[in-house]
Formats: sequence, C-alpha cells, structure tokens
Amino acid sequence: MLNALARARCTSIRSADKVPAGAPRIAAWCGVVAAGLLIPGGDPRRAFGEAGLLRALGTGLFDDGGSVSRSPAMLLDPIQLLTLLQDSYLARNLALPEPVATTLTRMVAALLGVTHGDLGLSSWQGGGPASETQVAAVIEASGVRTRPLRQARDWGYQRLAAASSVLIVDAAPPPVARLVEGGCASTLAFEFSDGPARLVVNCGGARAGIAQLPPAIVEGLRSTAAHSTLTIADSNSTAIHADGTLGRGVAEVELSRQESEAASRIRASHDGYVRRWGFVHRRQLVLTGDGRELQGEDALLPKGSKRRLGLSLFAIRFHLGAGVQVSPTADGLGAILRLPGGAIWQFRCRGGALVVEDSVWIDADGRPVATQQLMITGEAAAGGASVSWALKKA
Repeated sequence: MLNALARARCTSIRSADKVPAGAPRIAAWCGVVAAGLLIPGGDPRRAFGEAGLLRALGTGLFDDGGSVSRSPAMLLDPIQLLTLLQDSYLARNLALPEPVATTLTRMVAALLGVTHGDLGLSSWQGGGPASETQVAAVIEASGVRTRPLRQARDWGYQRLAAASSVLIVDAAPPPVARLVEGGCASTLAFEFSDGPARLVVNCGGARAGIAQLPPAIVEGLRSTAAHSTLTIADSNSTAIHADGTLGRGVAEVELSRQESEAASRIRASHDGYVRRWGFVHRRQLVLTGDGRELQGEDALLPKGSKRRLGLSLFAIRFHLGAGVQVSPTADGLGAILRLPGGAIWQFRCRGGALVVEDSVWIDADGRPVATQQLMITGEAAAGGASVSWALKKA
C-alpha cells in the first residue's frame, strides 16, 4: 500500500503543473504536500510541494484572494482544499506555512464579500448560490475570522451593506478567456438582498452542468440578459462565441466609490458597447445609510467613431429572487414587490417603459426555479439616453 501511495505521489508531482490553473492545480499541489506530510519518508518532498502550491495559488488567485475565474462558487473549493491541508499539518503538530495561511485569510474575506445577509453566495460567472449552510461550514472549518472584503479591484466585486440590506456589484471585465472557460458577460450587474430574502439576483448556474436543461439554455445563462444590468438590442456586453469562448467587449471599467453615514455611492462605466453601438454604459447606485432605499441611474453616453442611424433599443433587467411577488402599478412606471419574509419594497422608474416578464433562477441544488423580472425598455438616440429608478422599502 505504501509503495502504491509513493507511486501516486510521484505521478502527482510530474503532472501537477500541467492541470488547469485555479482550483484543479491547487488541488494537485495540495495532494503533493499532504503526501509529503503523511507518507513515511515524505518530508524531503514536502518543501518541493509547498513551493509548487505557492505557484498554484499565485496563478489561480488574485492578490486580494479572489479566484481568477471570478466565480464565488469556484473560490469555495480552494478554501476547502487548504482547510483539509491545514488538518494534515495539524496531524503532524505543524502549522500551515505563513504565506499559505495569509492567502487563506484573504480568500475567506473575498468569499464573504460576495455573500448575502443569509451567508449564501451570490450568483456570478456561472456559479450557483451555494447555500448558507455549506458556506458557514467551510468558513468555520477554515478557522479564519475576518470581515467581508468590500472593495476588490482585482476580484472585481464591490459590496455595500447598510442595516439588513446588501448590494453586490460586478465592477470588472469578465475573466480572461485563456485562463477560464465558460465566463459570463455580466459587467455592471448587481444583486440586492434584504436580510435572508434576495430581491434582485442574476440567473446564475451556467457552470453547474445541469443535466435537465438544454445546452442552449445553459449557454443563455452566460449572456448579459441573464444578469441584472443593461443590454442594447439583446446583445452581450462581451461577445460569447459559438465555441463558448469569450470575444471582444468590455476591456476597461472605470470605478469611483464614496461612502458616508447618510449614503454610499458606486459609479462605474464600461466600454463593452462602444465598438458596436458607440455607447458607454454608466451605472450609478446609491444605498442610503439606513438600507431602506437603493437609487439607480443607467446612462448610455456616446463615445467613439461609431454612430448608428436611428434609435438603439435598450433594456434594463432586474431579475427577481425566488418567491418575490410582483404587482405592477396602474401608471406602468412602478411595481410593488412582496418578499417571502413579508417585507414590501416599491420600485419606480423614469425614462423608460416598465414591463414584467418571466425569468429563471438556478438554486443552490442546481435546479431551475421559475421567477419573474422587471424590465425597463427604451430607445437611445445618437446623443444617448438616461433612465433613473429606485427601490424603496415600504
């Protein structure tokens, strides 16, 4: 048995750097280090494995602890792996090497930064909303006690929290295609929750490998329209090719953030529609200090040499969480939203027409759940367009 383990360890050492970057490569090197710790005579190999693990962490993670996949669900796996490796060190009465321990702390902070009030994950880059039970168990096992990461320029997510409200915004381009397969065109989308209830979400789940859904639907979950943000003519802010790879689109995101006791503001813009449509999408989000109101503005600003004749149709989508009941107002500019826990939020908009349509949300078990979405539609002339909207707790 020991000979078989030793042979498997040698095979792992030879192949560890050949597996894809991210969680798979981190897993391979964790195995090499664990073998060095637990197999008799493995100590000489342990230092070699630790060096490989640090390389894997460097290529699979950003400096702020986020995964290069930009998927919260895919950050959960490396945290579990390092937690198991930490147990292997403890079995030898040894401590996790300091650089690895520091990285683990950053990873947990980044993961907490994309959780809602119930500690469940938000849905980004094809990942589903891992349940609060799973997330809590992983964090508890890691032994790390830290606060959520609020501003992550590399990881790409911005977090605002006030009272029971949590806002999470994607403020970065999609992941680099050569590093990650199955990236999503979600730039400037957001999720918003009130306590344990999710009010605005993204559809999520494109990476879940859902057997009961047709491949075309799974690919559709990667589109900009499957996220709570603006689209022009139902196109993607970053192109998704027929072979599944990402093409041209968002290359740069400009971001500013201001915080005070009265309100916190995020203003961001991306260039994903400049080349094809001649517009920059700018989004401003303001969360009041008491967490009872989220004000938003979406603007299309002319930029570049591209000038389309006529009007460009746009839509701003707000995919609603499971169980949220919608009652449109008579003037067609608002809706009453009843959350599962009984809370009531009011939605109002100006600058476009509001409609209610069907949507879908992939739950923590990878199952599609029928939901609804609010959609503001309008037309942008060559000079651009602007739509303001607000969510206010009754």
